[in-house]
Amino acid sequence: MKLRDFNTLTFDVVGTLIDFETGILDWFRPMLGRYGASKTDDDILTTFAAVEDKYQTESPEKPFTEMLLLIYREMASGWGIGPRDEDAESFRDSIRSWPPFPDTVGALEELGTRYRLVAVTNADAWALERMSANMGDPFQERVTCDEVGVNKPSPKVFEYVLAKLAPAGVQKKDILHTAQSQYHDIAPASALGFATMWIERRHGKGGFGATPRPERLATPTFHTASMADFVRQVREER
Repeated sequence: MKLRDFNTLTFDVVGTLIDFETGILDWFRPMLGRYGASKTDDDILTTFAAVEDKYQTESPEKPFTEMLLLIYREMASGWGIGPRDEDAESFRDSIRSWPPFPDTVGALEELGTRYRLVAVTNADAWALERMSANMGDPFQERVTCDEVGVNKPSPKVFEYVLAKLAPAGVQKKDILHTAQSQYHDIAPASALGFATMWIERRHGKGGFGATPRPERLATPTFHTASMADFVRQVREER
């Protein structure tokens, strides 16, 4: 299988294109300082992942953006900080300023000359609107949790993507699903027969950071550590 076999790239957004770990840490560090609490970056990220995993199981219909309110409250309570509504809302709204990875914008610009680009995110429409603007609005189509009614890793999300793209003549064989999360994306998409590109953003760091740990690692169709290297592979094939 070759990268030129596809005409459509479906993208996870948060974690693959948007550097959510930096966004989380940039918000939590000063908040913890205000309350006199001390946590390492690894403490913050792994606690976030564990709490998200809980809410993905309990409330898979909630957009990631709304889960941020619940995740903050549970993290703060677990650390002995009385959670405040204004802090929870501030954390949720911080997604507006979570930065793209340094290689994201340029890579999407180049890939957009070759492929249809489709965002497939657990965030809701308002959050994707802001994140997309921060990346130069690269997507031809968008699929959000509030549109589907459930979050990845539910197979319903991927089924919805196929139904939404079918009028444009896009079939499963045309799609390369591109993501950093084994838990949300690579494992479920692979199980459904999609070709996948694993952007292993934490390559060399160890662990899964702020992403919940998958039950097992799925073998992706393609694998790289960055969007920049993904583009390099496309160039080399051409």
